[in-house]
Amino acid sequence: MPLTKLNFKPGINKEETDYSNEGGWVDGDKVRFRKGRVEKIGGWEKFSPSSIIGSARALHSWISLGGSKYLGIGTTNKYYIEEGGTYNDVTPIRKNTTNAATFAATNGSSTLTVTDASHGAVSGDFVTFSSAVALGGSGNITAAVLNQEYQIDLVTGTNTYTITAKDTSGSTVTANANDIGNGGSATDAAYQTNSGLDFYVKSTGWGVGTWGAGAWGSSTALSDTNQLRLWTHDNFGEDLIINPRGGSIFRWVENDGLSTRAVQLSAVSGANLVPTKGLQVITSETDRHLIVLGADPISGSSRTGTIDPMLIAFSDQENALEFEPLSTNTAGSLRLSSGSTIVGGLKARQEVLIWTDTSLYSMNFIGPPLTFAVNLINEGAGLLGPKAAVNSPKGVFFMSKKGFYFYNGSVQKLPCSVQDYVFSDLDESQAFKSFGGLNEEFSEVWFFYPSLTDDEREITRYVIYNYEENSWSIGSLERYAWLAAGVLNKPLAAGEDTSVKYIYEHEKGFNNDTGSMDGVFVESADIDIADGDNFVFLKRILPDILFVNDLGTSQDPAINIVVKRRDFSNQTLSTDSTTQITASSTFGSLRSRTRQFVLRFESDDDNTESDRKNYKWRLGNTRVEILPSGRR
Repeated sequence: MPLTKLNFKPGINKEETDYSNEGGWVDGDKVRFRKGRVEKIGGWEKFSPSSIIGSARALHSWISLGGSKYLGIGTTNKYYIEEGGTYNDVTPIRKNTTNAATFAATNGSSTLTVTDASHGAVSGDFVTFSSAVALGGSGNITAAVLNQEYQIDLVTGTNTYTITAKDTSGSTVTANANDIGNGGSATDAAYQTNSGLDFYVKSTGWGVGTWGAGAWGSSTALSDTNQLRLWTHDNFGEDLIINPRGGSIFRWVENDGLSTRAVQLSAVSGANLVPTKGLQVITSETDRHLIVLGADPISGSSRTGTIDPMLIAFSDQENALEFEPLSTNTAGSLRLSSGSTIVGGLKARQEVLIWTDTSLYSMNFIGPPLTFAVNLINEGAGLLGPKAAVNSPKGVFFMSKKGFYFYNGSVQKLPCSVQDYVFSDLDESQAFKSFGGLNEEFSEVWFFYPSLTDDEREITRYVIYNYEENSWSIGSLERYAWLAAGVLNKPLAAGEDTSVKYIYEHEKGFNNDTGSMDGVFVESADIDIADGDNFVFLKRILPDILFVNDLGTSQDPAINIVVKRRDFSNQTLSTDSTTQITASSTFGSLRSRTRQFVLRFESDDDNTESDRKNYKWRLGNTRVEILPSGRR
């Protein structure tokens, strides 16, 4: 019998039934579609061997006038600026206390109780002590143990909290009977800006407050300290403006160096009516205004300190410190009306796009006296989360509550072959974490979201849209933030390895960091001959697979081809055979009799790691030898 060539349509399609989607793909993981063919995605490696503290949900890169490349990283607990592979902690100091902190230890315990009146800390915050003395002459809690940075374990009261004693290497230290002092009367404490949560809280009431920060059953107003920590950041010249969503606005000055911390912008000398809180900061490119979305309004000669979630405040042109509206400057504010809160904003071509929970606005510079004009572009297509919009060479793509959209002067809903699959699996309780990222090398937009199936309340799934070929793909990968290539040659993403947080460089090699990329597969829809009128016998499969080794490695790569079968569309598929295919394989022998069959191409996870490490694969035209086998 002649061979039958199988040509598959590009993209994953989960909107059709498996039978009606004949000639297509129905499932996959860690694959993309390029030039109509399916292939394994690129790998990733740690950007730096150093780890970071907290989940990084914001990344930003820029180059100074001196040529230094910087990477800003906002995490649950910290803000870092990376330069030369080193993560420099520039987290702002919220409060300094002088000669105020004292310590109390218990014999046989590593827990220290710190007393510092009205400290304002929450559990998870970081504090650095200095000028403390040992708790005892021959005790274990020495001055070196005390005078360092600590993360607060538990806030036990307005004036007290606990920490775990450690030496300078980080190893736990246990107090002995001689540790009876209080650290002296000259201990200073520098409290970093409050940590935020690693999960989203929808409303006030029980469970809102940071764990350990309030009484059980109490109602606490939402703030940056008891809500999902999301940072925004943008440059004003060489300096960096940063803002934890719902919190204060800070500035890091490049000329001051990486050993200095960011400081609150409203406290900088010369600052006038700078918002004390905001939901997001953006610098307008052409006209050089600092824009604060969701700012606290002006009341008299000061700011209220309470966010108006629909208010936009903007500085004077070329002056990020001047926010007082005067006839002699271009500072001012405006308020949106469609929606209940600003979700996020994005700089696009000659405009700033601003999404509320229900609508999309365009903000344009028009000059004095109004400075900016806002136009309502669309109602009904709000933004799923503050980071769920992506600027691409084609226009802006964004993820809303029930679909994917495209903006290029007007809003269009994208036809999506995996829409029901994605949004039925979306964990809406944590959807605010969802974010998008550009992978321009492959003309792709990636959207990451939390999955109900995985039930981890964290980002574990992604969906890829190829905007040149209009194809969709899906997969699983735990990531918290994405940064497109630009200043840096490859895309960056935040993730973790065995609970340790790292930044990863993507499209780097073909592996999962130092190990093989496992769980890679693509699965076809049902295939039949003559509409399944007769049974067929599958005798051979002749694969057309391109293997590409990384850096000339000599391994003999392999994948598995799995044949599944069923006689009727409503039957459950059963696995009939699995055949290993290597770069030197000419064909695989099969013995399967069925009316409908499915082909699954997958990484050879059950074999030696060298069979699936250091390479990618790309499918061509698979051929099968099929013999008729009667109707019964």
